[in-house]
Amino acid sequence: MLVTWLIPEVGEPHPGRLDFPGFALTALSVTGLVFGLETVGRGAVEDWVTISLIAASALAALAYIQHARRAERPIIDLSLFAIPTFRAAVAGGFFFRASAGALPFLLPMMLQVGFGLSALSSGLITFAAAAGALTMKFTATPIIRGLGFRRTLIWNVGISSAFLAVYGLFEVSTPHWLIFLALLAGGFVRSLQFTAMQALSFADVPPERMSRATSLGSMVQQLSQSIGVAYGALILHFAVALRGGEGLAAEDFLAAFIGIALLSSVSALFFLPLAADAGVEVSGHRLGPPPLGGKRPTTERHSAPYCQTRNGGADFPMGNSFGEFTSWFGSVGSAPA
Repeated sequence: MLVTWLIPEVGEPHPGRLDFPGFALTALSVTGLVFGLETVGRGAVEDWVTISLIAASALAALAYIQHARRAERPIIDLSLFAIPTFRAAVAGGFFFRASAGALPFLLPMMLQVGFGLSALSSGLITFAAAAGALTMKFTATPIIRGLGFRRTLIWNVGISSAFLAVYGLFEVSTPHWLIFLALLAGGFVRSLQFTAMQALSFADVPPERMSRATSLGSMVQQLSQSIGVAYGALILHFAVALRGGEGLAAEDFLAAFIGIALLSSVSALFFLPLAADAGVEVSGHRLGPPPLGGKRPTTERHSAPYCQTRNGGADFPMGNSFGEFTSWFGSVGSAPA
């Protein structure tokens, strides 16, 4: 009732017809990827089934990219990745969210299976992460305003990744209060990262494209969590296999937490190309004086130059920088058919 009363109904006046071919291709791609990763190395199905699922997922994704170039209103608007802030927050945030998605799977399993704690004791400890996330809500605004989106995202992803790796160092003898404090601090910095990425993702999106951006961002978030759980389970499986054991042990979780920490740190590569004034209209960050004898780089409003293929599609960008590559990543959906 409060939502109906307080929130106005905002939507596109003419949303158009549902893109059924795009829906089918994206559904096939996402389903094949998730199920394929879930079955890797587990022996639940034959190896050829796993390979077929992942291959079908890749083929469906490539087919959708070609379809999105030609469709008037594709169900997933890949041209949104041409917006630098959206690309950094969504594509870069994918890796961070995947690592965070594995955490609710790995932590309780480590405490209950590895350390032998009860479900109640485990829940009372892991609750600290949620408490840290709630605490952050009171400090997110001044932190982002003071540092800006770029510095906040780059430095905070490093701190968050370090906490994820530290969780793998916990042992049965580690005091519970120390685990609680580590989870509390880790929940604080992860929540700050989520808040900054969510705000930055829509900072430069035009109002008429906001609904498409919301749909794409939500889909990527849900997909990243599923892949994160599959990724964490896969590392655990290989850790047990390398140890030659038949069941999980406390030492197996070290590899899993280091793995998700490395995955989380990959997102920094997407934040580095951001300009110092990225999302400044949203953050309210005040930039300092420009460097002597030079100009401060400003937010990139268009994707980097890319080569055109014979049919007008996007090819790899000219140059070798990661920023140019991520710009090409956004151009695949915006190139003309």
